[in-house]
Amino acid sequence: MTTVFPPVSMITLPVVGRAERFPVARVFCVGRNYEAHVREMGADTREAPFFFMKPASAVVEDGARIAYPPRSADVHHEIELVVALGSGGVNIPVTEALGHVFGYGVGLDLTRRDLQGEMKASGRSWEIGKVFDGAAPVSAIRAKSEVPSVAEGRISLEVNGQLRQDGNLHELIWSVEEVIAELSTYFTLQPGDLIFTGTPAGVGPIARGDRLTGKVDGVGSLTITVA
Repeated sequence: MTTVFPPVSMITLPVVGRAERFPVARVFCVGRNYEAHVREMGADTREAPFFFMKPASAVVEDGARIAYPPRSADVHHEIELVVALGSGGVNIPVTEALGHVFGYGVGLDLTRRDLQGEMKASGRSWEIGKVFDGAAPVSAIRAKSEVPSVAEGRISLEVNGQLRQDGNLHELIWSVEEVIAELSTYFTLQPGDLIFTGTPAGVGPIARGDRLTGKVDGVGSLTITVA
């Protein structure tokens, strides 16, 4: 097969303790999946899971230096547990969902909050607030067999050494397996799909020169700097 120009290289992530890398297919994100974050965003009900996407090209790995995104003056951090799928399917039962997981990572759902707010106010899609170069930093993927549990465990984020977000995975409104099952009713999931599972309370702005360090107990850590 020939192409009119060389295809863009596949996005991959390192896998802890292995030479092979994890090939990224698609990036799905779950909105408002921690109760305290729901409240800080101005809502107070337990909603059914809702989803949005980022392109694989938005993924950057641990240690990356990302540019502050254009057309925004209010970019926010959102620390999240990331699920990396090793197999796909459609209409996956909750009881079988974890069987499709290859491993887990630590991710940042970076958001142009001002642009997101403008789009919400006008009734338009707020994709532009969520999608830009470097919008989805993800740590090395740790195989599921090496992760004790994602039912609980501290999830936190520091900015320049100061704690900004501090929660626990047991605070997830919709569990990892529930999220996978629900998402599979909308899409046929594929090996290589990443799922950002939501952020705890404490989201806030970042600035040029900031150093962000996120951690999920038992999974790993992620550090990026903002240029």
